[in-house]
Amino acid sequence: MTAAAPTSETTAHAVALVAERREPAEALGRSLAELMNDPDAFTATLRRGLAGLSDPDYLEGQRRVAPGIGKLHGVRWPLLAAVERGFRQATKDDRPTPLLFIADRLFRESELENRWFAFGLLERTLATETERTWQVLRRAAREAADWITVDSLAHPYGKGIAQEPYRWAELEQLVYSPSRWERRLVGSTIATMTHGGRRTGRDPELPRRALALLAQLMGDAEPDVQKALSWAYRSLAERDPAATASALGAETDQATATADGHRAWVIRDALSKLDPAVADSLRERLAGIRKRSGAAPTSRAAETSSRFGELPDPSAHPSHRSADPTQE
Repeated sequence: MTAAAPTSETTAHAVALVAERREPAEALGRSLAELMNDPDAFTATLRRGLAGLSDPDYLEGQRRVAPGIGKLHGVRWPLLAAVERGFRQATKDDRPTPLLFIADRLFRESELENRWFAFGLLERTLATETERTWQVLRRAAREAADWITVDSLAHPYGKGIAQEPYRWAELEQLVYSPSRWERRLVGSTIATMTHGGRRTGRDPELPRRALALLAQLMGDAEPDVQKALSWAYRSLAERDPAATASALGAETDQATATADGHRAWVIRDALSKLDPAVADSLRERLAGIRKRSGAAPTSRAAETSSRFGELPDPSAHPSHRSADPTQE
């Protein structure tokens, strides 16, 4: 009982803080609607508002779960969502084109919440400013440097692919990226596409396309990528359990034949959504196969990339460069 008290107190504090600040957060979003044609004023107002919504305890928690993450205000997700909701409601009848320029301006801010807010704007511009929006999304993928940003970016990526299925090519290119964050985006996008009531979840082609991409990345040596792969498999298991079980069975064959700890870790982490009998069988076959520190990647994507020599380092891209989304 004593050990549980701090968690209970922390939760109570979070609930109370969100309840107290939800209406001011929505009001902040509504106030931004008046500044759609002035990206600098929009950004300055959002910056001040987010600073007022920050929570030092939450900021500490974010830094703990995402070591090395960049600069943050420390705004809880429900409050950031409230700001987005207020803005969306106040601008639902406005043309979305100005949002593209606001998103570009927000990308030049140092606190990451500005970038996360911009991702929601880009979801709205996908339908009418499609190619220019994709230019900004690709830039965001290149500049991503933490898993929270990547998993937030996965939502507009998934929506854009659902809108235009030929955009699966966007993910097909990322499997060969030298950046672990771009490779993680493949798994994260697939995972988000299976959720909710979007047309993505009803696309009969989704499991086939998704499993083929995941197979390219299985054997990746980066834990950040491995976690996204297992998340994607768990999500697909709810959408198409038979196809997912078959794919994981094939990966188990490969893992046991080569004692591949990278593959084995992902498979084990994905088993919770499979039929218990199938999961138990795969788990038993993988017994004793563990990841080895420093082991090289064994993925097909890594093998293909190695044939073309060392790829350019994505860190060469400035992390927050300015660009006009109409010209990039």
